[in-house]
Amino acid sequence: MVKRGRTLVAGALLVAACSTTGTGPGAQPALIAFYSNRSGDFEIYLMNSGTGQLTNLTNHPGADFSPVWSPDGAKIAFGTYRDGPPEIYVMNADGTGQTRLTNNFAFDFDPAWSPDGAHIAFTSDRDSNDEVYVMNADGSGQTRLTTDSASDFEPRWSPDGMKIAFVSERDGNREIYVMKPDGTGLTNLTNNAASDFTPAWSPDGRKIAFASDRDGNLEIYVMNADGGAPTRLTTNTALDQSPAWSPDGRRIAFTSDRDGNYEVYVMNSDGSGQTRLTNDSAEDAEPSWRP
Repeated sequence: MVKRGRTLVAGALLVAACSTTGTGPGAQPALIAFYSNRSGDFEIYLMNSGTGQLTNLTNHPGADFSPVWSPDGAKIAFGTYRDGPPEIYVMNADGTGQTRLTNNFAFDFDPAWSPDGAHIAFTSDRDSNDEVYVMNADGSGQTRLTTDSASDFEPRWSPDGMKIAFVSERDGNREIYVMKPDGTGLTNLTNNAASDFTPAWSPDGRKIAFASDRDGNLEIYVMNADGGAPTRLTTNTALDQSPAWSPDGRRIAFTSDRDGNYEVYVMNSDGSGQTRLTNDSAEDAEPSWRP
């Protein structure tokens, strides 16, 4: 499956190694949303990592993808092709109340919630090329944040809500930038001839994990939030990408084809303990941990 020339690869997430969020008697099992074509269409699924129970949240011939949790864990925003070009929808965490937020004959995708749950950043090509936009959580007030002839995409809010990381091709290759939520204060965090993309903030906001092919093939890296101290976490001849932090910041899930097809793995945040989590012939992708 392809979004605007960026191939989405496989990965579903069963995190037996991280089966609960929080500690003590009231701790809840970790829930992971992801998309999969195991039913023949790309749909959004939910995995209970404590029991392994799998729930299909969407059921539509149009491809559904890119699930992201609201900060309170009550809703999931996602992209879908069910209306033609991709649009942003939101639904309750149990799959009910699926509601369209964007309505534009363009590509709207890559939703990302603000930490307070009041806004959703997203990517759109409604103004002729991919740019970063923001809207209220109900779909109102859609506003363009970036203005460049190159593509800007994959927005990700910092946990404190003060910055948005995103990917830009304005330097001739894919680099990771940050900006303020109003689009000002643009800063380039990576400066490499290779491609750097899919930024993912650590829960404490101190680190950003990302994918890069700077060492010859696609691997997972982590850097400080100011772009300093980039460190390679995976070392494999296969493609490793799509990092996603666990809510406690101790683990990073990622996708790899090191065993012949795309599956989801998990590792400690320092790159140790890389473990395969899924084993399915279908494409399972873009895991998103419930906060």
